[in-house]
Amino acid sequence: MNATAPWHHLPDEQATTALGTALADKILRGEAICLWGPLGSGKSTLARGLIRALTRPDEDVPSPTFTLVQFYEGPNFPLAHFDLYRLTSASEAYEIGLDEALEDGAALIEWPERLEEDLPHDRLDIVFDTDHEGGGRQVRLIPHGSWEGRGLEFGT
Repeated sequence: MNATAPWHHLPDEQATTALGTALADKILRGEAICLWGPLGSGKSTLARGLIRALTRPDEDVPSPTFTLVQFYEGPNFPLAHFDLYRLTSASEAYEIGLDEALEDGAALIEWPERLEEDLPHDRLDIVFDTDHEGGGRQVRLIPHGSWEGRGLEFGT
């Protein structure tokens, strides 16, 4: 992880959803957004905001904790939402279709640490932590591959 990326404060659930909504306009075919952080840190809230921005505002977005992956049709390509929490090895993610998801569209990945060194090259890591000063959450946006130099000013 890039410890030099700045922390950004998200004061509430609406701000976390808004970040997901803003990122929906930035993700491209073949790319991933990897959500890092402890349980309850806001990963699913951001995912819901992004998915609803790509589909429709009332899209049902269940957590893929038990199904491992949910698929959505976006306006330009499909999006696969992976929850890798229950996986025991990186190879299992590819067995459930991570390669195909990146070939056909894009992927949103919760618990990407389960991939170990097999993380997608073209990805945006979003690191969540609780904000110990004033409540809310903190996030770091760390671009890799095609995400680098894209102009990911916070809040856009």
